[in-house]
Amino acid sequence: MLVIVAPGQGSQTPGFLQPWLEDPAAADRMNWLSAVADIDLVAHGTTSDAETIQDTAVAQPLIVAAGLVSLLSLFPRPADAYRRIGVGAGHSVGEITAAAAAGVITAEQAMVLVRVRGRAMAQAAAATPTGMSALLGGDPDEVLATLERLNLTPANMNMAGQVVAAGTLEDLERLKAEPPAKARVRPLKVAGAFHTEHMAPAVQVLEGYARAISTHDARVRLVSNADGAVVDDGREVLQRIVHQISRPVRWDLCLETFRELSVTGLLELPPAGTLTGIAKRALPGVELVSLKTPDDLPAARELIEKHAEPARSLLSEES
Repeated sequence: MLVIVAPGQGSQTPGFLQPWLEDPAAADRMNWLSAVADIDLVAHGTTSDAETIQDTAVAQPLIVAAGLVSLLSLFPRPADAYRRIGVGAGHSVGEITAAAAAGVITAEQAMVLVRVRGRAMAQAAAATPTGMSALLGGDPDEVLATLERLNLTPANMNMAGQVVAAGTLEDLERLKAEPPAKARVRPLKVAGAFHTEHMAPAVQVLEGYARAISTHDARVRLVSNADGAVVDDGREVLQRIVHQISRPVRWDLCLETFRELSVTGLLELPPAGTLTGIAKRALPGVELVSLKTPDDLPAARELIEKHAEPARSLLSEES
């Protein structure tokens, strides 16, 4: 059983798109997605500095476009992917990449949606001084109790011992001064408290756009960040993506679902590395490939040949 996962914001690094765009077909596709998103993704993926691509309105379209372009390098014909991928999932904004890959929305719809999402979240973040900090280690129950006491939200629950807290900068400073026992606090360079109530204005914006987007049922099983549930209804997939903006990312529950589905291989789309790093600790025995550059394509194709299970990857025509 093969799962393909798409990373979220924070995975991007300066120049990571450069090797991908050496392929003229990939460059043409990225130019097209840039036009759809009304942002120069080629420049941001090749020459923009770290501070520029940390901007939420830049980072999110850049990450989704990178995943979509790399998928075409793996599967020039999308129908081939539907027959070979067992499960798909994305972390935070990566859910938009996964939805497009599964045929729920088109690549063009994905780029419009992520453009609006990034801008709306940036505007929401600017309203109040907020941020996020990673907590590494500590007793899980004590970590959650500390966050509740300090009015902070466990915005990303990635795995046991890795939680991201989000809230006001004042409350995050209190966390830094009063961390849970045996836990390290590492402030993150992000613009605001994503996946918390502070993002409610962005949800309202996206709801309006989502009502105008036509969807199709997923051609590949998708695992939701909300609760780790397997979802295939197109409208439900889209609604979950919209409301996930202000709700915690439960990647830990997605990992549990991968285990329940007996996943044996995991492939991470670019900008890759973060999710395979988590899987290395959380999914022992699962074969992993980070698709960072085109040099990793042979290993990715080998992983696909080894772990794809066509008979289990397609949803029935009636579903």
